[in-house]
Amino acid sequence: MTDARELLGPDGPLADAIPGFQARNEQQALAEAVEDTIAGARTLIAEAGTGIGKTYAYLVPALRSGRRVIVSTGTRTLQDQLYHKDLPVVRRILDLPVRTALLKGRNNYLCLYRLDQAEADPRSDAPRTLDELQRIREWAATTRSGDISELADVPADRPVWSSATSTADNCLGQDCPLYADCFLMGARKRAQEADLVVVNHHLLMADMALKEGGYGEVLPGADAYILDEAHQLPDVAAQFFGLSLTSRRFLELARDTTAEYLREAGDQPELPGCVDALRKAVLDFRLCLGSRGQRSAWAVVAELPAVQEGLRHLAHCLEELLHVLEPLAPRGKGLEACHRRSGELLADLEAFRRGDSEDCAQWFETFSQSFMLRLTPLDVGRKFLSQMERHPGAWVFTSATLSVGADFGHFRRRMGIPEDAETMRLDSPFDYANNALLFVPSGLPEPNAPNYNQAFLDVAAQVVRASGGRAFLLFTSYRALNQAADYLRERLSYPLLVQGQASQHALLEAFRRQGDAVLLGTASFWEGVDVKGEALSAVCIDRLPFASPSDPVTEARIAHLRRNEGNPFRDYQLPQAVITLRQGVGRLIRDHADHGVLMIGDPRLIGRSYGRQFLDSLPAMSRTRDIGVVESFFDSLRSTLKERPDTP
Repeated sequence: MTDARELLGPDGPLADAIPGFQARNEQQALAEAVEDTIAGARTLIAEAGTGIGKTYAYLVPALRSGRRVIVSTGTRTLQDQLYHKDLPVVRRILDLPVRTALLKGRNNYLCLYRLDQAEADPRSDAPRTLDELQRIREWAATTRSGDISELADVPADRPVWSSATSTADNCLGQDCPLYADCFLMGARKRAQEADLVVVNHHLLMADMALKEGGYGEVLPGADAYILDEAHQLPDVAAQFFGLSLTSRRFLELARDTTAEYLREAGDQPELPGCVDALRKAVLDFRLCLGSRGQRSAWAVVAELPAVQEGLRHLAHCLEELLHVLEPLAPRGKGLEACHRRSGELLADLEAFRRGDSEDCAQWFETFSQSFMLRLTPLDVGRKFLSQMERHPGAWVFTSATLSVGADFGHFRRRMGIPEDAETMRLDSPFDYANNALLFVPSGLPEPNAPNYNQAFLDVAAQVVRASGGRAFLLFTSYRALNQAADYLRERLSYPLLVQGQASQHALLEAFRRQGDAVLLGTASFWEGVDVKGEALSAVCIDRLPFASPSDPVTEARIAHLRRNEGNPFRDYQLPQAVITLRQGVGRLIRDHADHGVLMIGDPRLIGRSYGRQFLDSLPAMSRTRDIGVVESFFDSLRSTLKERPDTP
């Protein structure tokens, strides 16, 4: 067989080797397009609907190309699935001696030097911390990769990992005494030697940002870049091409400086005072930003005298620490690193204070005991295009949701992709027309009405009863989510799982296991969640997912578009909402045998002219405004299931 289309066909090796493999014309068409794009070093934007099997469609031509390829996907979970599950299957079936590597960001790898430091730190004496450090030490003796996701006994979100992994700030690089055994360097070396490297978007954008700033690159050069879940790229790029200052960066500098003082500078009594002053300035500045958690434009607090003084004092404490560390830096690599970090942190703080560019959103976010200060670029397209030009070759952007009404202009403009890029749109092979029903209830008030939430929940509860539980209720805000949880606990007899009660993984496992549960979620459950079969038979969405205009980044983008004679609603708010809605809708049908009801409560879908853009972007399915039709749909589905010979 000579091409990717044939390899994925009904008589191809994948059909022979993979149980249940179904040859799909859409998958073959995508594979052919990716193959041509790599061979011609062109750019392709490809939307592949749910169920096409786009992973195999790009892996087959990538592995056969003979080129060096970087594959990037949206999350570390998807990255692990791609590398440990999908890639080995295709490589084995095609019998190709292609060298592959998995590479994640540095905070995903155990740092042996910092583990030594953490074990020696007298402050690490809490029983749970000591137990976790012991488990990490035992695992360190057996792991080959150092990837912290291997150690299930100590989940990756445990605070102890901040002491046992490195950051770009505190890594000693080649000056580290344990550099020869460094897991991160080992992973990077394997990536440099590989023919195909699997990364995630955060690492890819961090690498591009380093190159933009003139620093050394982490990823090897490649002949082809395949970016899966590409709809996430604009927001990830904005995060890494901008500036971020967190209270954690300040406090980690204080912690590491204290450790170096105890080891190499105990004769300098002024150093602990500088560190304590910095630590106190960080905590005081957090209080200056208000007691409640918030996410707002910097202009909201910038003129407050307490904030101005807090920021000035924070900079002063950094200057003092920098001054004291300067003569001590030659004593050791740790002190030298702390001196360098002090200067970099001070420079970033000054850059934020000067943040008066109309091309950036200057904003902040506070939590119970911490804060973030951000400068977010409003247009990442120019910077991303410069990276594409710096790395000429094939670029493939693919996702289930890249277009708005079959038009790719919104995504292309946000990423700076040239207008001559090829595009293709492949619809899902699933039978939405017969297997799914869109329900837009009649009579609901406008979403801004005070009684909207209760009215939506009353109808959603009817849908849930008709489906026998087995439902996702997706909300556009935590406030609506929490109100729904309180309201439905007394009105539904099914198990209620609410985002925040446990990790996303634990909630999904419980949802699948219980079989009749109702899961309430916000943004993180709108995409990347895969529940196949009867466990999920209804998805209820409360509102069209327009970004809040009061969000500081959205607010700045709206102002930026107006300054440049754009139309914020048409050019940004509407297309973003359409793409987000399509992600939420995609949770419902995950397999050819799945059936279900999609309820969208927002009456604007029918009553406003722009509702047509949402409807035209959804899969073609039957529609109703009558709850009776929904109930009949589920009655008919239950009857069909009972007639199946394999149904208990």
